[in-house]
Amino acid sequence: MNKRNQVNFTIVPDEPSNIPRTYANFCAISRTPFDFTLTFCEVLPPSEQEVREGDNQQQLRAPVRSRIVVPMQFVPNLITALQEHLRAFSETPEKVTPPKGPIH
Repeated sequence: MNKRNQVNFTIVPDEPSNIPRTYANFCAISRTPFDFTLTFCEVLPPSEQEVREGDNQQQLRAPVRSRIVVPMQFVPNLITALQEHLRAFSETPEKVTPPKGPIH
């Protein structure tokens, strides 16, 4: 009978330098019994018209920047990784703050 060997390795992104970054400051989460869907949006300050429409509809639409579907088994590891990165960030003595005035 064939014996399986276990191989341990680390997966790292193989990304070319020209891949654009996508900014999102809102994430809507939905799920099925099999996966989670993370819908990332960019929420901008609303125009006066959007405020009036939002007041009537009780909604403000935000443009979707990316939608990522991950299997249910992936979610605990994602949560653990985010918690670890947040902990490391909060323990960093130097905090990045917005500039107090013009930067040019």
